[in-house]
Amino acid sequence: MNGLSLLQILNGLTFAALLFIVASGFTLIFGLLRIVNLAHGALYLAGGYVGYSAATTTGSFLIGTMAAMGAVALIGLVIERGLLRFVGDNEMRQVLLTLGVTFLLNDMLLVLYGGDTFTVPVPELLRGALNWSGFFYPKYRLFVLGLGIAVFILLWLLLNRTRLGALIRAGVDDAETIAALGVNIRRIFLFTFLLGAALAGLGGVIGGAFLTLYPSADAEILVFSLAVVIIGGRGSLLGAAVGAIAVGMLNTIGQVMFPELAYFVIFGPMALLLAFRPLGLFGRSV
Repeated sequence: MNGLSLLQILNGLTFAALLFIVASGFTLIFGLLRIVNLAHGALYLAGGYVGYSAATTTGSFLIGTMAAMGAVALIGLVIERGLLRFVGDNEMRQVLLTLGVTFLLNDMLLVLYGGDTFTVPVPELLRGALNWSGFFYPKYRLFVLGLGIAVFILLWLLLNRTRLGALIRAGVDDAETIAALGVNIRRIFLFTFLLGAALAGLGGVIGGAFLTLYPSADAEILVFSLAVVIIGGRGSLLGAAVGAIAVGMLNTIGQVMFPELAYFVIFGPMALLLAFRPLGLFGRSV
């Protein structure tokens, strides 16, 4: 394996780790709760801008990250409690409502931050590159890769090894029975929605440090997140991880080998996959 191909693989994996962080939140909201939240990309962008402001003001990347997750979770609370609960399970109404929220958030962010490009400052420890026998690679991208793996492990443990995770999965399958047992399923679903929103905010800060932040970044990350969830399968955490790797690698290969067809390299195989597996790689009928 030469240096160039290793560089491409690492770039694909680190981009996949970012996609997983964002798409895992989308999977919780869309896949498990079955809420079509097209404002997820706008939440990503809002988190990036909030994280940028907090990090530049305090000089702390950690504070910027926590501020972004908290602020976006708060926005998620307003969306879920103040808007989505009035449209019920009607997916068309969810689409129209969250699309309107996207336009509203984008306009507010444009007024506050303008059309300039911003980069979230990273701590000194993560700047520069690591040297492996003459092969240099940015420390921050390796940090993103490690963070993506950590998020996957923590979410898997939450959903599969805790009582809360069992209640979330059971509530998705039969909310009425769980509620009849005395469990406040609405509160559990609200927590899941807020967690998904907070992950979008986390992704905004992490992505804002190497993909930068600009007005159309939300639409781009939303398209990639949709591709991840569709390929992996709705509601599957493992599917989101596999889908993120597939999209990350295909995106890298497309940009290097077929720059004019970069999106086709992703969505062409996705369309072919759906022709044979309409539910995605790990999806299941509901």
